[in-house]
Amino acid sequence: MSSTVLVASPSLLNEMEVAYQNSFVSPCPPHTLFAARKNGTVITAYHSGKVLFQGAGAEAEAGKWEAKGASETKKKEKKPASASTLPEGFKNWSVIGSDEVGNGSYFGPLTVVAAYADRSQLALLKELGVKDSKNLTDKQIISIAKDLITFLPYSSLTVWPEKYNHIQPTMTQGKMKALLHNQVLLRALQKIEPQKPEAILIDQFAQEKTYFSYLKAEKEIVNKNVFFATKGESHHLAVAAASIIARYSFLKGLEECSKIAGLPLPSGASAQSDVAAAKVLKKGGMPLLNKVAKLHFANTEKAKKIAGK
Repeated sequence: MSSTVLVASPSLLNEMEVAYQNSFVSPCPPHTLFAARKNGTVITAYHSGKVLFQGAGAEAEAGKWEAKGASETKKKEKKPASASTLPEGFKNWSVIGSDEVGNGSYFGPLTVVAAYADRSQLALLKELGVKDSKNLTDKQIISIAKDLITFLPYSSLTVWPEKYNHIQPTMTQGKMKALLHNQVLLRALQKIEPQKPEAILIDQFAQEKTYFSYLKAEKEIVNKNVFFATKGESHHLAVAAASIIARYSFLKGLEECSKIAGLPLPSGASAQSDVAAAKVLKKGGMPLLNKVAKLHFANTEKAKKIAGK
């Protein structure tokens, strides 16, 4: 059986995920973004960007994407991407911003929040200390979030580990996040009616085309005046506020998971998480770990080795 490995850029990887979404195989192998079977070839994509093609048509199937990758590189060389495609003065607009927290943490839930910041509230948000949550301590985030939720219109959705593990084998994390973002945006728009935001800003985790392709089966899709930007917190305080509230919700969720596990669970996906997961396995095996961790992370296999399972 012939095999070929292709290294894809994030944008090309997103394009491949959309192209193969009707050919996904289940369950999705551990540590992979997706796996699909098409034209007699098994395609396995990894989070690192490597894509493995296996089967009689492996070289031909990989060749299609190699050509696109080369074309993509040429476009980048000809036209450097601008720092931001947002309109002038966007920072001062009335905006609904959305962001997610927990997708990179082994323990705890995935939380997505949309928050509305009217232009009349921007000065107050700055005064309260709203900024990129990565530049704030958890203690500061908790304090600021408790103030924000008393007056700022927002919507929040949380996917707990047990439900996440049930969904994940048949749905990519990208699609899961897109569905959640769309739902919190719909709810936020309903909350502020009859007011209308001047724009909606999503902290970008996928290309715009890919994001909307994930939503094509949805009855209601938020698609008017929608903008996407990486590091959205730096482009508008609405995203920064959403990020802070999401982090606050995630921390509460992580605390709840720690109670279920009967021991403190760390945020992130470091070696510290491997050790904590091994302790959870020794206490309650996979059924307990299923309730507090995202099992498709590499930490699960490492924890099994540590626990001797």
